[in-house]
Amino acid sequence: MSQSERDVIQHSGAASGAGFDIHGVVGIEVAPGTPGESQLRDMLAPFLGKSVASRRLSISEQISPVSGQSHAEDSYRFTEDSLYLPGDRVQIIETPEGYRIEGSGELLTAVIPLLDRLCVQEETAMIHAAVVDFRGSGVLLPAWGGVGKTSTVAKLVAMPDVRFMADDWAFLGAGGMLMGYAKPMFIKPHHRAIYPELFHGTRKPLAPGWLTTPVAHLATAVHPVIVRYPKTAAFTRRWSPEHRMVHPEQVFGPERISSAAPAQLAIFLERFDGAEARLEARSVDWMTSRIVGNFHSELPMVSRRLVEALGASGLVPLAEHFGEKAAVVRRALEDVPCSLLRLPVSWSADQASDFVANVVRSKLDG
Repeated sequence: MSQSERDVIQHSGAASGAGFDIHGVVGIEVAPGTPGESQLRDMLAPFLGKSVASRRLSISEQISPVSGQSHAEDSYRFTEDSLYLPGDRVQIIETPEGYRIEGSGELLTAVIPLLDRLCVQEETAMIHAAVVDFRGSGVLLPAWGGVGKTSTVAKLVAMPDVRFMADDWAFLGAGGMLMGYAKPMFIKPHHRAIYPELFHGTRKPLAPGWLTTPVAHLATAVHPVIVRYPKTAAFTRRWSPEHRMVHPEQVFGPERISSAAPAQLAIFLERFDGAEARLEARSVDWMTSRIVGNFHSELPMVSRRLVEALGASGLVPLAEHFGEKAAVVRRALEDVPCSLLRLPVSWSADQASDFVANVVRSKLDG
């Protein structure tokens, strides 16, 4: 096992409670003994520490009894300020500061959509994108999974004075400030040419490239069940043959990590059935719609189910959930050039990321 992998799993000991401060916007408190604490420490590691934010998520194991719940068949039970999903064994209770999440499984799938909701109430939105600080200019590259976000940040951060902010999730304030999320990166076999140093030495085996897609499909299929059992989920997350988990600081060095930069460029990345790359200007409204839809689409199935249940039960109506987030993103991008970059699906991750990095450089250095 590599040092970076040991660093990722160093918090796997006894649960003692934890606190996280999400850019001063939302605070998260995890009660001692919560089974999902280990995963939350892994995935929220950049934010570990005490928060004084007024919006808060509190997380604990014990599911509180709630009387007078309505039943939506067998899918969930709810009141005006609570929601219980028996299949996922998680309960959400609205509080004056935000939400309390209760359950014995790995609760990141409940935390992310509720964190996004509280962020929106504070004029900030979570986005699914690669993000870099390009010499003081924030660049966001939203994309579907597998397009090449993790590969692209490597090419960009290799340039002088460019710093890593995120390769998957990040935050965007209505005032136009991009905020990073340097969570563990998931390195896969096709990254070998881009991150060769991560494939040297003794490490857990990865599935060969031709098996990556079947393994990924299997992982997606079992994920809703696995997240109910924290110990099994922790083992699967750390030892899956699909990927390796490494901290961005271990890859790029702490001096190449940036926490915030004003947004100056937004390019949505797609793969398509074409022979040549195509770069096309797009409106802010188009980019807003894509960013909001892409974030929701890329959430785990359990998270999407929670969002739908919140909407159906009236706790967070869907029109409100998506409309308020779209308003935040639209304001943030008001003066930001927006484009769509379509990349041939036949291009390797190495070739596609080179092209994207050169487009970004031409836009900001030109």
